[in-house]
Amino acid sequence: MSQAASTVAETPASNRFPLAALILGGAAIGGSPIFVRLSEVGPMATAFWRVALALIPIFIFSLAKGKDAGSKPEKLSDYALLVVPGVLLAMDLAAWHLSITMTSVANATLLANLAPVFVTVIGLLFFGAVVTRVFVLGLVLALSGVVVLKGGPAALGNGDLSGDGVAVIAAVFYAGYILAIGKLRSRFDTVRIMLWSTASAAVCIFPIGFFYEGHMLPPTAYGWAIVFGLAFVSHAGGQVAIAYALAYLPAAFSSLTLLLQPVVAAILAWVLLSEPIGPMQAVGGAVVLAGILVARRG
Repeated sequence: MSQAASTVAETPASNRFPLAALILGGAAIGGSPIFVRLSEVGPMATAFWRVALALIPIFIFSLAKGKDAGSKPEKLSDYALLVVPGVLLAMDLAAWHLSITMTSVANATLLANLAPVFVTVIGLLFFGAVVTRVFVLGLVLALSGVVVLKGGPAALGNGDLSGDGVAVIAAVFYAGYILAIGKLRSRFDTVRIMLWSTASAAVCIFPIGFFYEGHMLPPTAYGWAIVFGLAFVSHAGGQVAIAYALAYLPAAFSSLTLLLQPVVAAILAWVLLSEPIGPMQAVGGAVVLAGILVARRG
């Protein structure tokens, strides 16, 4: 992240809008498990349509911006950098969707949300990021809230070890995606980054879905509505909001705020799928929010 962007991030009054965008983006992505569960095609095909259809609103918005779309890539290395987040996102989606079929949904969601840990560790080891004790306390508190939200430590015993490992791999890829987007935001605008990363993710994940599942097309209008909702709301809405926020907020904090996703998913499952929210889930959600608030002070 550029020095100017870092300075902006340190000013509480000026980062309120990016923070709001980050929270809304996390909430939009939080609805993705609902779309995936309701989809009429397999998890890999659903992941493909998630990114492929999202290109429609992103491309239209890019055309509307025209010359105001920010700096353009000039060298071959610039294009390569713009493609990297898409490759990482494709691997994240493929690994996470696969883990849902291999282990319990609770385990897959819980372990995939370890991304903030990997973002923090990678930032410390390779990018010289400064992490305060207060931030670490908030990180531990928020992760503890996710564990409680998903049924406590006992819930981890209901999964498959190999599926759990695939979910952890998904978290590593998503951490890489967040860091790659954060680095690019000092050079390119949100729409350009999302256009290139989304297109490259679609190219990468199509052969996985085609050869792994074969059946790619939803058979009914309802099925198409589900994948369009996933693409427009969770990706075009959620990922664009997150990419915008990463120009102003540190990657470690941004990834931590995305722990709102399982909270939102639990609320939507309660409203749309009649899955009740018990006392443990309510406490877990409150602990996640408390952890994020503590981390923001750090």
